[in-house]
Amino acid sequence: MSFTPILAVKCTFLKALERSARLIVVVAILSGFILWLCLFIIWYQRKKSKKITSSTELPFEHQLSRVSYGELFRATNGFSKNNVLNLDHIGASKSFISECRTLGAIRHRNLVKILNVCSSMDYHGNDFKALLYEYMVNGSLENWIHQGKEEDVEHEHKYGKPGHLGLMQRLDIAIDIASAIEYLHKDCNPKIVHGDLKPSNILLDNEMMGRVGDFGLAKISSVATTEAIDFDNHNNSMAVRGSVGYVPPEYGMGDMVSTQGDMYSYGILLLEMFTGRRPTEEAFKDNLNLHTFVKMNMPNRVMEIVDSAIFNGENENDIERIRDCIAFVLGIGVACSMELSRDRMGMAEALKELHKIKAMYGAKQRLG
Repeated sequence: MSFTPILAVKCTFLKALERSARLIVVVAILSGFILWLCLFIIWYQRKKSKKITSSTELPFEHQLSRVSYGELFRATNGFSKNNVLNLDHIGASKSFISECRTLGAIRHRNLVKILNVCSSMDYHGNDFKALLYEYMVNGSLENWIHQGKEEDVEHEHKYGKPGHLGLMQRLDIAIDIASAIEYLHKDCNPKIVHGDLKPSNILLDNEMMGRVGDFGLAKISSVATTEAIDFDNHNNSMAVRGSVGYVPPEYGMGDMVSTQGDMYSYGILLLEMFTGRRPTEEAFKDNLNLHTFVKMNMPNRVMEIVDSAIFNGENENDIERIRDCIAFVLGIGVACSMELSRDRMGMAEALKELHKIKAMYGAKQRLG
């Protein structure tokens, strides 16, 4: 009985010690969790801050060095038509920002690369904005297609008149253009509609590779799966959506800009490349346009409507092969420029068919 008080005190002390140990463990675990949570929040905020800085504080147009109006004026020989594309764009301020952001997000060998920007005042105190593209030594496709016509003398290349484009060269350029548009429509996310495909906006580099340029009317879809884009709800003040002769019929009825609109423009461009006829010629009026003109002459009178410059340097014994090749290409042009957008050939299919034609033409050329 003499040991009972001591045992009681000892048991009480052990229980208190056990409770303290448990409390220390709980506090340690809780403190560790709070510390981990704080570190995670700090890391997350820093990561989020970096994203905001890279995407909003440094937009594409501010990542490039600026050049002045005077420097640009001197470098382009007073904004000579040989060195400038579409200087008279309406709504240039909004177009400029749109084009900078568009070009800053895309990379393709058949798209003209932007090198610099100019946001300045001209000599009259007016706001002036311009994009500086990579220089294309061989000028525009328009110069090469129409170089022999009197009305195109003022558009001659600064180093003299361009030469003639042969069949294979035109076919390669058509494939180059199609590859670029296919990239904009399918590989860009969100997808991009060029909006102004025409020969003067297709430039040729030193290897005669076709490069699509001038994104002044380019529109970026707000949703990757959206086919059509409402121009009126976008920050762009341009009243004209595209160029006369290349604009699809539905745009005139107020329809939204779409990838199918680019398909129509590409189809007309293809027909122009191989016939040498402009869609804006006086002969094309009322119900007759370049599309219907080619369609009504297919396939029996193909040789009567083709650009005669194509035959320069070609073997006379290959006329039948050339005729078949041109007929196939014109067929694609007609299919791409159908009046109803739902009836038009898609760019992926058009590109596939053009590659088939090139392979067939090349094989026959080697056998010949």
